[in-house]
Parts: sequence; C-alpha cells; structure tokens
Amino acid sequence: MSNLTTSAGIAAGLIAFAVGRGAEQTSLMAQTGLRPADLEDPDSRLPFATYIALMRAAQDLCGDPALALHFGEAVDLADMSIVGLIMNASATMGDAFAQMQRFGRLTLETEGLSDGPRFELAARDGQLWMVDTRTNPDAFPELTEGAFARLACGPRRFLPEPHVLEVQFTHPAPAYRAEYDRIFQCPITFSSRWNAMRFDPGIASWPVALQPRYVFGILTQRADGLLQELEDQKTVRGRVEAVLLPSLHTGEISANGVARALGFSRQTLFRKLKSEDANYEQILDALRHRTAMRYLTGARVSVNETAYLVGFSEPAAFSRAFKRWTGKSPREFQLATAAR
Repeated sequence: MSNLTTSAGIAAGLIAFAVGRGAEQTSLMAQTGLRPADLEDPDSRLPFATYIALMRAAQDLCGDPALALHFGEAVDLADMSIVGLIMNASATMGDAFAQMQRFGRLTLETEGLSDGPRFELAARDGQLWMVDTRTNPDAFPELTEGAFARLACGPRRFLPEPHVLEVQFTHPAPAYRAEYDRIFQCPITFSSRWNAMRFDPGIASWPVALQPRYVFGILTQRADGLLQELEDQKTVRGRVEAVLLPSLHTGEISANGVARALGFSRQTLFRKLKSEDANYEQILDALRHRTAMRYLTGARVSVNETAYLVGFSEPAAFSRAFKRWTGKSPREFQLATAAR
C-alpha cells in the first residue's frame, strides 16, 4: 500500500463502532499496536496498513464479517472527519460530491489510477455512475463496502427519494450477501468489471445544507491547511512500515536496506524518524507485534509459522518477544482468543 495513510478520526470511529458491537477495546488496541495517544487528534495520520489490521481485528472480535458494511451504514462521515462536515454544509449533492473529490484524501488515501480523486463520475448510455478508481480493490474489499454503504445510507436521512439505483462490485458475492440487499435496497451485481454506483441522473441539484452555510467556508479553509500538511509531512514511519511488511518474514530487513528503498542514507532515515518521535527498532518491533497478533487471532496460523512470518528464526526468541509484548506466551494468547 506504499506510504498511504488514514486519519486517526476514521480509526477512532471504527474502534468506537466495534466496541459498541461487542469488541473489547483493550484487545482491539493491543492487536493493532495502537496507543490512546495515536487517536487524540482526529486529523493526525496513521499508516493505512494499521487501518486494514484494525478492520480485520474488529471483524474477528465482533464475530461479524460484514462489519465494514455495518460501519458504513451506521456511522456518518461527519462524526469522524472534517470531510463529512464539509459535505453536510454543501448546498447541493453535486457540491458535496465535488468536496468529496477535493478533500477525500483527508479521510484515507488509496492507490488510484492517477493522482486524481478516488471517485469519479461517468456517463454511460444515458446513466450516471460514480466509479471507485482504486487499482486493486479486491485486495481490501471492505474499503469499497464501507464507502458505498456510507454513500447510500447517509443521504437517505435527508433526501426525499432514492438516489442509488444500482450498485456493482468487482469482488464475488460473500456469504453475507443478504446484508447487501438490505442495506443498498437496489439491484446489485457482483464479479463486475468495476466498483460503481448508479445514481438518479438529477441528483446533482438535490439540496443538502444540513449545517449553516457560513460553516462551509471555515471548514474548507481548515481542510485546505490539512491537505497541504498531508502533502508536506508524509510520515516516514508509514513509509518504513510499507517497505518492511512484504519482507518481514525474511528476517533480512536492515535499516540500511530500508533507507536505500526510500532513497535516503541511513543517517537521513534516522534523523527523519527522530523528528516523528520514532526509531527504526521500535517500528520494526511494533510491526512484528501487530502482525503476530493478527496471525494468531482465531488460531489461523500456528505459533511456529507465525514466528517465521514475522521474521524470527527461532520460535523460542519469538515466544520471548511475544511475552514481552503481551504478558502471555503465544500459545496462551491463541487459546484465550479462541475461547472468546
């Protein structure tokens, strides 16, 4: 996922939603390596890989594979992000969509077909489609599920008539297909050539203005500043994690190699990490911790396999590290998780 990030507000919103559906917050935070301080500022950034880990852990702890759909259905973007507030203060649905295109990266960044916005409008055979341009959506279909559910359910609270007429997904129909039908309330196609929603062709002129109009200017000024910060201050920590993750199992993950992959000298890498109050060994340790927790949850991978996958050549060394992280041996943690 390169050096993509998400806002802490989105992560905090998912945590609160999962806790409301039965997840234990301490377990959720521990499994993803998050600290309370990481979530204090909703506009601060977290690695996108952390959001993926958080969604997976929340699904497991809630026993709900459709959690992303339910999250999108129930939680308004305005409760988590300045982007949702701006959209709610827009005059029309067309204006709201334009603001989503302009500021969408403040919620989360995705790999797209270009440097443009994630969602684009397309006219096909007289129909109006909103298309998700992510290059590899099936790598994490929950992202499409959540976004489409939120775009379908949020406007229903104020629009006088249905705005979504059809939805198509590139991924196959999941076991919880019935939840799609309940939430979207329109024809649905799976294993399609694109991820897209067909809108009522007149939707652009439908009014929104859920918040006083004067708020719009204040919010967009703040969002412009945040967007500039996102461009200027990409977290080096997130970039380091993105380099480490694919090769974690090899154990051959030296700081020199990571620095070269990022185009830095070793000294420059360390200096940039220090400016973010981080260091290489801490990042590697936290990534191993978070990844090991994900592998062991639900007993999907054995302890010895997990040791290898997170870069330990000896299971005993992995067990010592895991006990330092959690206070439990890997086997104790696996049994406790399975008993929930």
